[in-house]
Amino acid sequence: MLSTLKPDAETFSHSGAKPARIVSIDALRGLVILLMLVDHTREFFFRYVPVSDPMDAEATSPALFFTRLSAHLCAPIFVLLTGVGAWLYAAPRGGARAASDFLWKRGLFLVVLELTVVSFAWSFELLPDRFFLQVIWVIGLSMLALAALAHLPRWALIAIGLVLVLGHNLLDGVHVAPGGPLHVLWAVLHERTLLPLPWGGDVRTSYPLLPWIGVIALGYGIGPWFARGVEQGWRLRALVVSGTVALLGFAVLRTVNVYGDPTPWQVGSDGLHTVMGFLNLTKYPPSADFLLLTLGVGALLLAALEKLPARPVAVLAVFGSAPLFFYILHLYLLHAINRVAALATGAEGLATLPNVWSLWLVAAVVAVPCWFACRWFGGVKRASGAWWMRYL
Repeated sequence: MLSTLKPDAETFSHSGAKPARIVSIDALRGLVILLMLVDHTREFFFRYVPVSDPMDAEATSPALFFTRLSAHLCAPIFVLLTGVGAWLYAAPRGGARAASDFLWKRGLFLVVLELTVVSFAWSFELLPDRFFLQVIWVIGLSMLALAALAHLPRWALIAIGLVLVLGHNLLDGVHVAPGGPLHVLWAVLHERTLLPLPWGGDVRTSYPLLPWIGVIALGYGIGPWFARGVEQGWRLRALVVSGTVALLGFAVLRTVNVYGDPTPWQVGSDGLHTVMGFLNLTKYPPSADFLLLTLGVGALLLAALEKLPARPVAVLAVFGSAPLFFYILHLYLLHAINRVAALATGAEGLATLPNVWSLWLVAAVVAVPCWFACRWFGGVKRASGAWWMRYL
């Protein structure tokens, strides 16, 4: 299907001028950033809710379930758009070679950032008992993988992406015993687990890498859809067709209930809980069903954002034009606000909010100063000629 949605290669040429940002892409980033903000507000302010898993259909409230479900869009769309952005960066600068040069440097930068600045934001400890290798880590490693894959023909890159996204669940039964020579490698690639650290404590491979390589490869593969010479109507049809096919694929696989997610769904106590069980998909690592659903929705959202009125799209695009800056800023803000609230109320540990709706309210309040900060930083970044600003 993707091979038929291939514009003429001549439309991919760019001038040497600095490319303009694509507002719909920034707006989609901005939308999922706000959903991520709500979910991270939950992480800080709802940690003591008596539910071990907010996606447990029979144990959690629908409000909490669907709040967490909305955040599932974040990582897949971020990683996919990272691939798209890599193609858009490289196209006017020489193609795969320029992509590789940028990707391996920024990928290493993100890995280091996860283990330092991001880790400290979550714990406010320089050396916590447990490190979590999360989304910034996996985006960094995915960029390192894409630095090599970008040299492949586009059809091969897309084929690898589809195989990894749709086929990695065939490896769910593969386990490597702790202490074995390949245990650490397999934990990073496909098995979420804890790894001991030499100085004590441990590290959780929260985001196993293998399927995310497939997602970033697909993003790079569809990058030409956003080239300057591609007609918008064609791109919208490509996004709608690919999104619809992904959602139909999800519906079929999930209904058959044989392959696509390690945890089959079951009929719940009522219709709503049956739907919740149907949508309770494995994120770590993301199952084929998880990625078909989230990427399908993402493609349709991106198409919709190209047709929405300019003003709301522009508001969202402010967040999406500085995603890494926002990511770091909102973590420090949420953690600091929680610590202050705990001191003010005399709470032990982290302060807790009373219900799900208050999480959305706090997230909305935090979003306001973040928007102004992102607008300021975006202006600084655009005006700066410093090479290192490209990595922020």
